[in-house]
Amino acid sequence: MRYTFICSVFLFLFSSVNLFGQSDSLGIISPEALVQQQLDGYNARDIDAFMAPYSEEIELYDFPNTLNLKGKEKMKTGYQDFFKKVPELHCELVNRIVMGNTVIDQEKVTGFPDGFVLEAIAIYKIRDGKIASVHFIRKN
Repeated sequence: MRYTFICSVFLFLFSSVNLFGQSDSLGIISPEALVQQQLDGYNARDIDAFMAPYSEEIELYDFPNTLNLKGKEKMKTGYQDFFKKVPELHCELVNRIVMGNTVIDQEKVTGFPDGFVLEAIAIYKIRDGKIASVHFIRKN
């Protein structure tokens, strides 16, 4: 009886913990899953899938604090044009670190017409189940 109780408590606790980067028992998507969702949309050049994880008030920065863009509609317009202009666009995830509501991705973006390769770090901050801000560090 005691063993059954302990096992039940253990299973309950771990059923609500997100071990695989998806959603927990309450349907809350993990920070890592949100960032992966936008990366998958980016690589598919599917603007709706790419934009879905972002908050309406998304802010994009050049590290450390130069605001480049604010608002989901502005971001959608800019990326829609970018996806059209660079049809072979692909972002390779080189490394990922997750700590609480922060996801840090090291990325390599290819597919530019001139063979240019963009290397960058993106620091995603998650609030209220959406990506609220991204700070970019680009390799010079």
